[in-house]
Amino acid sequence: MKDISQIMRQAQAMQAKIAEAQKKLEAMEVEGSAGGGLVKVRISGKTALLGLSIDASLMAPGEHEILEDLIKAAHEDARRKLEEAQNDEMKGLSGGLGMLPGFKMPF
Repeated sequence: MKDISQIMRQAQAMQAKIAEAQKKLEAMEVEGSAGGGLVKVRISGKTALLGLSIDASLMAPGEHEILEDLIKAAHEDARRKLEEAQNDEMKGLSGGLGMLPGFKMPF
């Protein structure tokens, strides 16, 4: 059995790695797009909307429903990309924690 002080040092080191990873995850920015790039959405690691780009061709009268759908699709694309990037980032960290497959970190 490991010495309790060694376990505590490992726990503190892991806590520091988790805090560092959380900051990195929150600082991430990803872009999602829809309609072949006609609508682009940029979100932060905390899913805050950072930017929205809409091609002028979608501003035609009667196109508002299509535009709404494309904005939603672009946001979903960005959210999915963010989740993938965050999962990839956490793979290295969670490997040392002995977590069960599919377990998600609480942030």
